[in-house]
Amino acid sequence: MDIRLFKILSETPSVPGNEDRLRNIVMDTIKPLVDTVEIDIMGNVIGLKKGHGQRKVMIAAHMDEIGFLVKYIDEEGFLRIQPLGGFDPRQLFAQRVFVHTTNESLHGVLSYTSKPTHMLTPDEIKQAPKLENFFVDLGMPADLVKEKVHVGDMVTMDRTFEPCGDTFIGKALDNRVGVFVMLEALKRLKKCEVNIYAVATVQEEIGLRGATTSAFAIEPDVGIALDTTLATDYPGPAKEDLVTELGKGAAIKIMDASLICHPKVVSHFRDIAEKEKIPFQMEILGRGGTDGGALQRSRSGAASMTLSIPTRYIHTVNEMVSRKDVEATIQLLVCYLEEAHTREYRF
Repeated sequence: MDIRLFKILSETPSVPGNEDRLRNIVMDTIKPLVDTVEIDIMGNVIGLKKGHGQRKVMIAAHMDEIGFLVKYIDEEGFLRIQPLGGFDPRQLFAQRVFVHTTNESLHGVLSYTSKPTHMLTPDEIKQAPKLENFFVDLGMPADLVKEKVHVGDMVTMDRTFEPCGDTFIGKALDNRVGVFVMLEALKRLKKCEVNIYAVATVQEEIGLRGATTSAFAIEPDVGIALDTTLATDYPGPAKEDLVTELGKGAAIKIMDASLICHPKVVSHFRDIAEKEKIPFQMEILGRGGTDGGALQRSRSGAASMTLSIPTRYIHTVNEMVSRKDVEATIQLLVCYLEEAHTREYRF
């Protein structure tokens, strides 16, 4: 695996509607791996690797990460922020952020509109935090802040991508790991009967928007979303609520809140994993969705499924994936694409 590329993907800022920096990296990486590549009006990167048959298989992996936009600069130079996507406010206290302006990325502190802990009453300590009460302190005079920062500037977490035991940790692994799996699979692909549309989608975190429009244009026969899923194998979640476990292999999704995966596609992936002895686990996710939901409902429909990478601490500043699971997901996707033409999915 190209860990250097994985690190770059994780650390590059890319909130919904502001995917430009990551889009440039994906474009440069995917060009030599496909026959044609284009960017549509939404900003999706669409690479086509031509096969010999008629079947169209669309792979979707979203480029955007949860983050913020600057929505207000007060008289003292503190920034109020608009959330893009579902951060858990309990995970955001005392975090460092980047505010990405036109010319530079500024370091800042994400803080909460509260008295210091020494001054709080017991009742005040118990109050649940709210996202609207966070602000960014750039440590600059107000006039300089207003000169450098504009409403609409992107705010992302200040976190690096690092190896950690048998895992990788970093920000935005949801869903840079999916983008990474897609690119690595294209590199390893040896034969291709189907036409593969590899799409790095935009604005997934705010409603599957890029996948919806790109699938409508492509009209795929088969849609495969690549995304993270909950690995709940740590203290706190109940055993009966287990979704996946870290290190147990790629997750073949059965359903989530956005789609019930096509049973024949699910069976195909499972059969390949068993035949090739690729570690896998079956996944049911009661809440949350992926681009697979958009692929399934495009035009007259597509046989759709999500192939997931188990991830601990999703939608926090330190998401964690297993090296083994990432490798298993790449292998399973490659094997599927090489024989995606061999089965009929119609009922």
